Amino acid sequence: MSTKKKTSAKKSSEAKGTGTAELTESEILEMQDSMSSEWGEGAPRKAKAFWPSALRLAGTFREHKLGLAVVLAFGIVSTVLTVWAPSILGDAMDVIFDGFLGDGVEFGALGRLLLIVLGMYVIAALFDWLQGRLLNDVVMDIVYDLRERIEAKVNRLPLSYFDTRQRGDLLSRTTNDVDNVQTALQQAFASLVYAVLTIVGITVMMFWLSWQLALIALIALPISGVVIGIIGAKSQKLFTAQWRGTGRLNGHVEESFTGHDLVTVFDRQDSMREQFDTRNEELWEASFKAQFYSGMIMPIMQWVTYLGYVGIAVVGGLRIAAGQMSLGQVTAFIQYSREFNAPLGEVAGMANMLISGVASAERIFELLDAEEQEPDGQITARGPVGGASSAEAPGGRAEATGAGIVEGEAGSSAPAGRIVPRQELTGPTRGRIEFDHVAFSYTPEKPLISDLSLTAEPGQTIAIVGPTGAGKTTLVNLIMRFYEIDAGEIRLDGVDIRALDRGAVRSRVGMVLQDAVLFGGTIRENIRYGRLDATDEEVVAAATATFVDRFVHTLPDGYDTVIEDEGANVSAGERQLITIARAFLADPALLILDEATSSVDTRTEVLVQEAMAALRTDRTSFVIAHRLSTIRDADVILVMEHGDIVEQGSHDALLAAGGAYHRLYWSQFADGVDPDEDEAVLEGTTTGPVPAVAATEGAAVPGEQGAAGAQ
Repeated sequence: MSTKKKTSAKKSSEAKGTGTAELTESEILEMQDSMSSEWGEGAPRKAKAFWPSALRLAGTFREHKLGLAVVLAFGIVSTVLTVWAPSILGDAMDVIFDGFLGDGVEFGALGRLLLIVLGMYVIAALFDWLQGRLLNDVVMDIVYDLRERIEAKVNRLPLSYFDTRQRGDLLSRTTNDVDNVQTALQQAFASLVYAVLTIVGITVMMFWLSWQLALIALIALPISGVVIGIIGAKSQKLFTAQWRGTGRLNGHVEESFTGHDLVTVFDRQDSMREQFDTRNEELWEASFKAQFYSGMIMPIMQWVTYLGYVGIAVVGGLRIAAGQMSLGQVTAFIQYSREFNAPLGEVAGMANMLISGVASAERIFELLDAEEQEPDGQITARGPVGGASSAEAPGGRAEATGAGIVEGEAGSSAPAGRIVPRQELTGPTRGRIEFDHVAFSYTPEKPLISDLSLTAEPGQTIAIVGPTGAGKTTLVNLIMRFYEIDAGEIRLDGVDIRALDRGAVRSRVGMVLQDAVLFGGTIRENIRYGRLDATDEEVVAAATATFVDRFVHTLPDGYDTVIEDEGANVSAGERQLITIARAFLADPALLILDEATSSVDTRTEVLVQEAMAALRTDRTSFVIAHRLSTIRDADVILVMEHGDIVEQGSHDALLAAGGAYHRLYWSQFADGVDPDEDEAVLEGTTTGPVPAVAATEGAAVPGEQGAAGAQ
């Protein structure tokens, strides 16, 4: 063991030594538990049994029965010829032996026998090549279908699944584990097919020559089964821990790369390196143990083979001396014995690859078996459903002056557990959104929204404010159907959104997130992502309306500038502007802005606010903001705390009420400056000289600083 491994091993007990000591069941479970600590309930503590996963993996050949049948047919032809050849060689040996004892060797008969054997081996090799070629095609088709199933599965998984998994581990399952399964099927499965056919054929020939010698040769079978059963079961658990550790290490590396700037800023390189070393050591330990145990199979099998040779040589010699067998028959039997043990040894040599492949398949099956989101048209109402819409319900909570949202009383028009019938929106989308006694929680033990009712009329701008964790983003995520509600209804133009296809809901909503996400490609292609059939003129028009056009012309290739990895060649504010242009181009009926101006400077924010005002025209908009100075022109402002709406109304009415919004608003301006005066100055300098903005910057900055603090 290297010095590094020795140093790391000191963290473990001395009983583990260099890693070759017996690993107990509790140590394996502890290792797997440590490697899956970040998985929550999604990662099993103990590996599943080898055979169920292996049989399920073998079941993937079910859709390729014809190809598999041809593979087996070619394998049978090749095996029959290969197995038959030693018997003819035995006849040739008898010709030579009888010739020396008699009147001389009959070279004509000997030549004919040798030519027959040569032809049999050539034809067998041809069919063996055809078998391997066709098997490779079948395996590649299976792996292709497996990747397609994984891709389709990922698109059917709920967002909550990704909330509790590391991206690096999911990538490992979809790449490393699939590649490992492919290798196992191509090599280990081919060896298994060859071994089974060869063993069956040789067994028949050995019993035909001498059943006594055949029994001696077959002693290797039960011993092999015991060895593979005991060591294979241990190796399976370790290989599962190895691949889970690979996924965990990939997750750490992926986080280190994507968050490299943040790691550098906080000088956490040493901490990240220590975490990497710890996880790398865990992976090394699991890999070493897995390879060590699986590597024991081959030497043990060879030892059993040598014992068989000794027994056959002794008993065969006695039978020749007694005249019960000829020299050619014993020679042929020894050849059969070697060919009988060869596939056993090959299977033993491929055992670690097969076990590793099954462990990877097990991880893939865990992904494929994960609970999916309910399909469209089969959504189950989980709790009491509100009867009348909240806009019609009387007796709602008192609202501040200027509010356009009314909360109603709970109703019940449909039982819990019913299937929501599928519906379609007809005509143009007006954008009326109703929350009718909605309840939601990410986990049952931690309720977030208990009884939320509100109505957003078409064309209204609804601002949502509140402290972190109040449920602001959750509210708009429910509109997008990223999560399904636990009770109540959310209606779009009077239709329960659960009755609509998810694609139908999301196609009518434009969303700009706080984290600007750009894809590999040009700026033009990233803007066109909002509407793929948009013309170049429409793309430029959207860019102009959102002030993207201003900075694009400063780039060498303009709209054809290729975005580097994660948009490294444009600033954070420019990335945000591109995402806003993307939403502008989509021309949605509903608009969701989740802190969309958080990454732009004060002057750019004024320009973006003008673009947002144009974008919000004639469409319902939900604006999440920490910087409260940006949402004073909203028709209705919702103040949320702990998943509930504690206040609602216009900016002036909420300030006058002196409640939660008043405290939250003025907490961003600790120096007592009235932001309304600053905003008037800023708006007057939108097209004015830069010094005018700088002159008022000292008054405007407190609001910006306060927003940063609120975030």
